[in-house]
Amino acid sequence: MTPKLPQQRWNIAPAQPEAVAEVVQNTGLSPILAQVLLNRGITTPHAAQVYLKPGSESLPPPLEEFPDLQKSVDLLIHAIEEGEKIAICGDYDADGMTSTALLIRALRHLGADVDYAIPSRMKDGYGINKRIVKEFAEQGVGLILTVDNGISAYDAIALAIDLGLSVIVTDHHDLPPKLPPADAILNPKLIPEESPYRGLAGVGVAYILAVTLAQQLDTTKGLIHPLLELFTLGTIADLAPLVGVNRRWLKRGLKQLPKSDLEGIKALMQVAGVGDQNKPMPPDTIGFRLGPRINAVGRIGDPQIVIELLTTDDPGIALERAMYCEQRNQERQEMCSQIESEALEKIENDPILWQNDRVLVLFQPHWHHGVIGIVASRLVERYGVPVFICTSEDDGSIIRGSARGIPEFHVSQALNYCDDLLEKYGGHKAAGGFSVKAENFAAFQARLSEFAHQCLDPHHLKPLIEIDVEVNFSQLQSLLYQQIEELQPWGIGNETPIFLSPNVRIMEQQAVKGNHLKATFQQETPQGNKEFKGIAWRWGEYCPLPTWVDIAYKLKENTFNGATNLELEVVGVRPADPQFVPPKTEVKTAHSERVNEINAPVLPEPNGVVKKAAFLYNNRRYTCSLWESLNELRIRNDQGKVLAIVRGQRRGLLGVNRDSAREVDVTQAPFYDLIKAALAALKQG
Repeated sequence: MTPKLPQQRWNIAPAQPEAVAEVVQNTGLSPILAQVLLNRGITTPHAAQVYLKPGSESLPPPLEEFPDLQKSVDLLIHAIEEGEKIAICGDYDADGMTSTALLIRALRHLGADVDYAIPSRMKDGYGINKRIVKEFAEQGVGLILTVDNGISAYDAIALAIDLGLSVIVTDHHDLPPKLPPADAILNPKLIPEESPYRGLAGVGVAYILAVTLAQQLDTTKGLIHPLLELFTLGTIADLAPLVGVNRRWLKRGLKQLPKSDLEGIKALMQVAGVGDQNKPMPPDTIGFRLGPRINAVGRIGDPQIVIELLTTDDPGIALERAMYCEQRNQERQEMCSQIESEALEKIENDPILWQNDRVLVLFQPHWHHGVIGIVASRLVERYGVPVFICTSEDDGSIIRGSARGIPEFHVSQALNYCDDLLEKYGGHKAAGGFSVKAENFAAFQARLSEFAHQCLDPHHLKPLIEIDVEVNFSQLQSLLYQQIEELQPWGIGNETPIFLSPNVRIMEQQAVKGNHLKATFQQETPQGNKEFKGIAWRWGEYCPLPTWVDIAYKLKENTFNGATNLELEVVGVRPADPQFVPPKTEVKTAHSERVNEINAPVLPEPNGVVKKAAFLYNNRRYTCSLWESLNELRIRNDQGKVLAIVRGQRRGLLGVNRDSAREVDVTQAPFYDLIKAALAALKQG
């Protein structure tokens, strides 16, 4: 049976040897990482210096970049001085909750009378609404401050203005055709694209507002460090691009987090089992350990618990709230697994023509709205198609959904394209949320497909693997990993390097708990065979992979029982070049011992290198390669057929590839004389 492989498209960055040499000379980086920097658009010595040391760049003052920043600060100072009640309207994701907690801490530190509200994910949906505005007005609020939302809430903000309230909108989502009539708007989408502040998440905008306000009140002592930690947590959890000021500030924030004095962050790290005070926190620790525990509460719990976690100074309350986050996260994981399983079954068994539609739209009325976005992300990872996954509100008249895109498909633009069919929507390039009347759902699907056909070709509908550079296993050393770590933070917009190693042999492989695939990989290198262990997340269904493959992977470090080793996090695999694949080989799986071992004739003793030569035999051109560590000779003719024989054996395999090859007796004509001619050519070479 032919092994099942993930369907992927690989984009391998072109090698730039001359530019690499210049980067190496200017930075001292390895050639491998010099190529990575070039792939990230770092092409000048100055840009490389800023990339290596983000703090060396002179930043323009935020007041010069954000036109409404001074107006926002003035409104807040007036409210604080007059004892006017300030109300924050946040959001229920990690960005919105860290933004809310950040501004609560800052405003309380500065003496403000401040309260907050977060819309119910299930009852209200995303963003400030008229109900919340009316409640604020009834409570005597004078100033509303939105965080991570508000840019699309025209009606709600217009109501607040009509009721005599002042409104500051802080948001980072894409701009609607008509901006809300707020007193001040802070949104990085309103500033030039080349600005270093352009990539800020909602928590980044809140951080700038809070720090600028504290500076003008001359009250920054004891405030900046905790705010920076909340900025770090929210920025990475929200998958904001790690460029510009994000990269600069996160470099400091990631060093601070393991030594945090915030009781909530300490408790969260405790229940997640993370945190080494001797080194900066890896962004992946936030992305996969801390962030999901915060987000889980906003998805299926009470977001107020997270606000209390991040604003309390009581260790007991902090631990209690952190345990609540842990429990909700476990529930979230179970829900995601169940919905993903149902979605996959639906895709495989129902006539869902997503390849024709160029967008995958799924609907089940009982799916929990709080976690469908996570499932959408997993389906994008699996199929490489934009995914819109939907569920019903209580009475079924409204369908709500979450969307995730691919590089060539802009989610926010797609939702704008469906504006007249939607009740409410928002988002950015990679993700979004929306609600639509059930009666308009079919038209919405058709409109999405229409938009998808404008920007996607059939070849786009596979997961894209962006590969930085080809390496062999002998180059994967601790020094390379240390340089990768020194260039943290890696993440969105500054992706972790992905390496390609071709012609790799899988020595052992097995599917493990959680539907993951673990394997041992071996490659022939100039220094002999090298092996690394690796894992491919959620690839259990692809076990067993072919024995010989090209692999794309990230380099990771694993510490177990006191021993630290480099490992491979495999993200891509494809069949190896048939020219380099032995006709049969041995592989171990969890359920088998040696299989498919085939032999061939007498070759020289191995010495751990590969020799190659070209020669003429009977007026035909051949190439040959002697893989001495494998005891194997391969001879290729001008039609692509390969004869492969193993040292000391009478029989070999002949064919274009391993699956179609036939056994031949290499002691008989014409093979015996052909092998002698190949060995003579190798000896002369």
